[in-house]
Amino acid sequence: MARKSWSFADDRRVIELAKAKKSLEEAARIMKRTPERIRKVSVRLGVSFKAADKKK
Repeated sequence: MARKSWSFADDRRVIELAKAKKSLEEAARIMKRTPERIRKVSVRLGVSFKAADKKK
């Protein structure tokens, strides 16, 4: 599977999604990336995502 390159605009989008209080999974779905990749980038950028709501 070919990997998509990461851009400055992608960094900005991760920051915007974190500020909008999206979950890591929501951000990954919106950006069409894996949650692990979003998590790694968010750590690098110093932003965090809310925990995903667990349905019981």
